[in-house]
Amino acid sequence: MDAAGLLHGFRLIALDTVGSTNDEAGRLAGEGASEGTLVRARRQTAGRGRLGRTWISEAGNLYFSMVLRPGCRLGQAGQIGFVAANAVADAVAEALPGTVAVGCKWPNDVLAAGRKVSGMLLESEVDGAGDLQWLILGIGINVENHPENARFPATSLRACGAGCDISADTVLETFCRRFRAGYAEWLRDGFEPVRKAWLARAVGRGKDIRARLASATVEGVFEDVDAGGALVVRGADGTLTTVNAGDVFFPETPPSAGE
Repeated sequence: MDAAGLLHGFRLIALDTVGSTNDEAGRLAGEGASEGTLVRARRQTAGRGRLGRTWISEAGNLYFSMVLRPGCRLGQAGQIGFVAANAVADAVAEALPGTVAVGCKWPNDVLAAGRKVSGMLLESEVDGAGDLQWLILGIGINVENHPENARFPATSLRACGAGCDISADTVLETFCRRFRAGYAEWLRDGFEPVRKAWLARAVGRGKDIRARLASATVEGVFEDVDAGGALVVRGADGTLTTVNAGDVFFPETPPSAGE
């Protein structure tokens, strides 16, 4: 796919192989790349996910990172992850049969048929005053294949029944269209419409979950996502705990020893 295949507002840089699309997009952002610069690679040799984890990057899947300059406070930048998750969920749902359930898993994964089909990584740069200079939104979507031993069970669009006309190109085009609309809405109207759309697809809301933090584990019922994007968990005693960062698991899908 060439740049003409993307909607107006995105500048596509297509690479065959790169260490990490996030690293390349960050380098370009540091050199002044404009908002909407999108780095895509067929393969990554050093792809990574949240918390420094390895992101397996086989050919056939979709790997890309986007430079954003939202002009917001650093504390608000994480909300863009929900904007992107909504856009990914839309693109995934459009690629799959209507019988396949597509959902959003806090903080920024997208599931198809209860398994992880996409994840993302947000990285930012601030100046000496603590103001956000740029944000890199990195996304991986399993189109043709998926890892077998992931921390959370994984799948791909192909494994979920995507038609022969679905490719990484078509998924990227749909994502760009959906993200552009959602990002404009967030800039104009704030987080609440994004939050409501995300919650409409939230996996596990009202059910037992386990949130693994850096130094503790929070267990309870997934109550809500608050106005800032934090997970709200209701404990057995009714106490509400706010989780700003961590991994979420469901009782029926315990973490594996893999990725």
